[in-house]
Amino acid sequence: MIGRLTGRLDHRGPDHVLLDVGGVGYVVFCSDRTLAALPPVKSPVALWTELLVREDLLQLFGFLTMQEREWHRLLTGVQGIGSKASLAILGALGPDGVARAIALGDANAVRAAPGVGPKIAARVVNELKGKAPAMMMGTGEPAMAAAALAGDPLVESPAAPPGDGALAAQSEALSALANLGYAPIDAARAVAEAAGEGAKDTAAVIRAALRKLAPRE
Repeated sequence: MIGRLTGRLDHRGPDHVLLDVGGVGYVVFCSDRTLAALPPVKSPVALWTELLVREDLLQLFGFLTMQEREWHRLLTGVQGIGSKASLAILGALGPDGVARAIALGDANAVRAAPGVGPKIAARVVNELKGKAPAMMMGTGEPAMAAAALAGDPLVESPAAPPGDGALAAQSEALSALANLGYAPIDAARAVAEAAGEGAKDTAAVIRAALRKLAPRE
């Protein structure tokens, strides 16, 4: 299993890159968003990878963060979503956008990806809604994040990727709401709505989410 590659970016294609790792060139397929974020050709690059193995095919897919790779794994586990469709969804929304769309049950956002129809988009939202809270914790490790979100005293709250303040705020807000006893799915939806309305720092996200979780008369 090839989980990560670090090397020199030798070529950038419309849907892939050629990464030179110690003199060996790896063709790695990436989303539009990932391709756009990569540095110029001949620059050093590190990508998390997922290897697709079939009888007549070996393909590598590359991601800038572990969270993006884990979303790819989850998306390709949904019936009707192959690697191409997964990259299209991640390219259109990004991993944080995918988490928010699924937490909110927003199939229309998923449909923004090229080639994804309404039935497939609805299936993605319905099948993965239980995964969104853990993934919004920002680790890229669903099992550990789920345990932390559930308040497991033996598991520390996972940290968001360095430099991503918005994701860190959402992660901390989810952890706080879990400690207050809110169900993970409800907390994730409230945090996603709060973030979508402009709440950025942890305190603001928590306040806005609590207002959305308050009983309505």
